[in-house]
Amino acid sequence: MGGKAEKGTPKYIANKIKAKGLQKLRWYCQMCQKQCRDENGFKCHTMSESHQRQLLLFADNSSKYIDDFSKEFADGYIELLSRQFGTKRVNANKVYQDYISNRDHLHMNATQWETLTEFVKWLGREGKCVVDETEKGWFVAYIDRDPATIAALEAKAKKEKMDKDDQERMLEFIQKQVEKGKKDKVDEEPKYTEFKRESSQEKLTLNLNLKRKTEEKKVDLPKATLFTKTKEPSKESSKKQKMDSKSALDDIMEMQEKQKERANRKDYWLTEGIIVKIVTKSLGDKFYKRKAIVENVFDKYGAQVKLIDENVKLKLDQNHVETVIPSANRPIRFVNGAYRGLRGVLRDIDTDNYCCTVEVSEGPLTGRIVKNVQYEDISKLAT
Repeated sequence: MGGKAEKGTPKYIANKIKAKGLQKLRWYCQMCQKQCRDENGFKCHTMSESHQRQLLLFADNSSKYIDDFSKEFADGYIELLSRQFGTKRVNANKVYQDYISNRDHLHMNATQWETLTEFVKWLGREGKCVVDETEKGWFVAYIDRDPATIAALEAKAKKEKMDKDDQERMLEFIQKQVEKGKKDKVDEEPKYTEFKRESSQEKLTLNLNLKRKTEEKKVDLPKATLFTKTKEPSKESSKKQKMDSKSALDDIMEMQEKQKERANRKDYWLTEGIIVKIVTKSLGDKFYKRKAIVENVFDKYGAQVKLIDENVKLKLDQNHVETVIPSANRPIRFVNGAYRGLRGVLRDIDTDNYCCTVEVSEGPLTGRIVKNVQYEDISKLAT
């Protein structure tokens, strides 16, 4: 029986099994996209009429075909390198083996490069990768030139520089406070001077009234040369010193809080375990103004929530919900700002200014009272 085997026949199944997996590169025709299993099959293919027609097309503009094949191969290789390994340094042959594992890949024998080494050297010359040769072969590292990535790296470096500047300013401020404290301490050290009486003829008499009848005697005390402190720190000065120390500590704490505020203030706030209110009408009036518990957060801005009074789960964006402010003395969680992620207890609500007072109940700042906390920075904690 000549020609191709019919579907379902044993010969058809056998041919499919043989064709499964990768075959020899030298028996692949890129122009016809035909993979042969052996040398005889490849020879028969090159003598076929369809292959001869493809060769005529190739002969008309050979450079265009080779350039197109080379570009497709390079783009596929670099895309796999960037997607799977990022900017990490990796063995070039490992990336190539992953690339050719796809049966429909473009083969290297159709490109301008005869070997993988030549291709890797070309990547280095073109500035697409950082390449180096070791005893284990050639290694490549992708150079990410995406504008968004470059902008993100620049923003990260700028943020690190700002944080470093803040730390340096804080250290300088603390150093000035320490020097000021040392100077005040030196100024207030007591000085000792000789004590002299103004009137040299003044006498001190001591009367002792005893039960026994004794003759009253006048006791003349000799002149004495005494030493006493001429300057003692008064209560006002010590109180002033305490106030100065307290104000310096307050300044340091305020600076630290501003630094934490900049670091923890984000444009996303959803957190697992909090209660939120659904404010979107796109789901219908059935779910509008209903309260739900955030069970899972995905992609920072989305969450899976479960209604409190009904076993219904929804996937919502953070723009579809808002925070819930509980009554006084109920637990909350900070969802944004300097204390982001910490638990607390709501102590007071200022409805006129849309803010509240919260006591931190978790972490090293336990017991700290935070005033003027905005409604959107906290939410009721599910218990």
